[in-house]
Amino acid sequence: MKQVTRVPVISLLRKPLMPTTPARARKWIKLGKAVGRRNKVGVFYVQLLHKPSGHKTQEIVVGTDRGKAFTGIAFQSKLAIIALFHVCLPGFYKSKKSSKDRQSVTGKIEKRAELRRTRRGQRINRKVAFKLRNHREKRFSNRCQNKLPPSVKANREMELRILTEIAKILPISEIRDESCGGNSKRNGLGISPVTVGQEWFRQEASKIAPVKEIDSLNTGKYRTRLGLTKDKKDKSKQTPETHANDAIALASTAFIQYKSFYTARNHGHHWVGECAVTKAPFIVITRPKLFRRKLHQENYSKGGILKRQGGTITPFGFRSGDYVQTSRKGEVIRGWVGGFTNSGKTKNISIYDHNWSRIGQFNPNNIKLIKRSSRLCVVA
Repeated sequence: MKQVTRVPVISLLRKPLMPTTPARARKWIKLGKAVGRRNKVGVFYVQLLHKPSGHKTQEIVVGTDRGKAFTGIAFQSKLAIIALFHVCLPGFYKSKKSSKDRQSVTGKIEKRAELRRTRRGQRINRKVAFKLRNHREKRFSNRCQNKLPPSVKANREMELRILTEIAKILPISEIRDESCGGNSKRNGLGISPVTVGQEWFRQEASKIAPVKEIDSLNTGKYRTRLGLTKDKKDKSKQTPETHANDAIALASTAFIQYKSFYTARNHGHHWVGECAVTKAPFIVITRPKLFRRKLHQENYSKGGILKRQGGTITPFGFRSGDYVQTSRKGEVIRGWVGGFTNSGKTKNISIYDHNWSRIGQFNPNNIKLIKRSSRLCVVA
């Protein structure tokens, strides 16, 4: 049997059904039985325009291989891989700088605290006695809170958003999440940033489908069984070998097991079950590196002027994060709006790729809007 990928299918009432083959999906669209659509995370699916022949579904398992800066997510059935994701998490950006990357959540929080301390220091009259100074009274004890750090929460919310969007078009039966370890009570060491939000993620993901924890020590064994490879040298590479293949291995534990056996003459272990590894859409998802609107930049420019900084609105009808299209020397360019210049002589819009490297600056009159901002940069 030829192994091909699968296309998600939903009913007229938007209920997820069992995925179909690409050939059958094309036939349905050609005959007017279905329409093709694409969701916010870049997965193509079809919506039936008539009553489906049945509502029975098979198991579709999600595997999540979580890292500090990147996460791999795989959606797997017994016969095919449906979609693979390489998620670039916004909490901790990989950077060669010695200080935190200011476009990551940790960098933004650090800069916000720095500016806040500066403003507080300006309110204090240091010429009077300490007890008479203008100190803000303590409103609550900030040492007794039980919440996630902003960077970790942003990472887990991005993973949950992908699961939520896919759950609208796939009947997910189970989520298999890799155990990251880092239990400070058990090994006496500091807990890893990866594991801080692990339990919170599983609690929220259980609202979508049952969650099962998989020991990370078994991931390599299942990956080898499926004939997949892993790139351990540079995990920032946007390829299936860095994280997505591990996610496939985690999802496959629902279909294949390494079990012990005993016979009259022999005993040992062998593999039971089957799981097909097929071609599937590989999607890279990042988040636009936008700054919140601030009054002005920290440094003065020529003439003692403080320039504006941040914000998502432009005077040309576009918003930061919008997916747009333009052309340069006959070449079609697509990217995301990241900033603009609006002076007496110059009016242009900066367009960035999904890694948030600037492609160039273009005339607003030559830019066409494709899709409004969804706070995600998606590349298949």
